[in-house]
Amino acid sequence: MTGFKAFVFDGRKSAMKALDTLEDYSPAYAWIDDLAVVSRGKHGHIKVHSTWAQDNSGEAGLGWGAITGGLIGLLFGPGGALAGAAVGGSLGGLVGVGMDASVKDPALDDFAAALVNDTSALVLVAGEEDLIDFAAAVEPIGGTVIDTELSEDDVKAIRKAMED
Repeated sequence: MTGFKAFVFDGRKSAMKALDTLEDYSPAYAWIDDLAVVSRGKHGHIKVHSTWAQDNSGEAGLGWGAITGGLIGLLFGPGGALAGAAVGGSLGGLVGVGMDASVKDPALDDFAAALVNDTSALVLVAGEEDLIDFAAAVEPIGGTVIDTELSEDDVKAIRKAMED
């Protein structure tokens, strides 16, 4: 099973602070390099920070971090749930690119709708074991949880769109 899980926080910097806390944990969480932090400022500008884009692991192929980034690109890029938003951050070429793929899921629409002005979110797309560990680590920090399962067809469509 592949799933999507997001923790949405009040405050545009709250998710990044949560990530800083999680990065200090030892031993390191296996999923820490596959996260994305999405924030929406007071004026509606969207920023995306991806931990996987910060290291060389993305060079090996389209792992879970890249899939997380691709899904965020679908949600917030042109034609996505928040089309027209000003997008920036370290995903660069993924976010804002008109990838020829779509993922239809009401929970993803709920996530996009929950990211109102002055909010932020930690987002992970991964296998079941990593999602359980992610939830256990982040639940004590708080936030509103939005999660769903992604079909293998959805994951394949995201991978293909990113490869193209």
